[in-house]
Amino acid sequence: MSADPVRLSAWVHGLVQGVGFRWWTRSRALELGLTGYARNHRDGRVHVIAEGPRQHCETLLALLRAGDTPGRVDLVVEDWGAAQGGMNGFEER
Repeated sequence: MSADPVRLSAWVHGLVQGVGFRWWTRSRALELGLTGYARNHRDGRVHVIAEGPRQHCETLLALLRAGDTPGRVDLVVEDWGAAQGGMNGFEER
């Protein structure tokens, strides 16, 4: 398994705005040592970008899908790529 950092892009569908979802995601990402952000979109989805070790990104993805988030997650659409860097910490946008 490569130690190179990766970028996870996850579109989270469901009741995920106005319920503390981005704050919860930020907390989990920081616990995992990931950088990135969680951003609300006008269509009701939240876009999560996380960079770091693949295993840590996979853990965050599993947490997003586990059903223990604030609100209700109906679907998470993931995409993987190489880390692009340039981010410090994990932000709610």
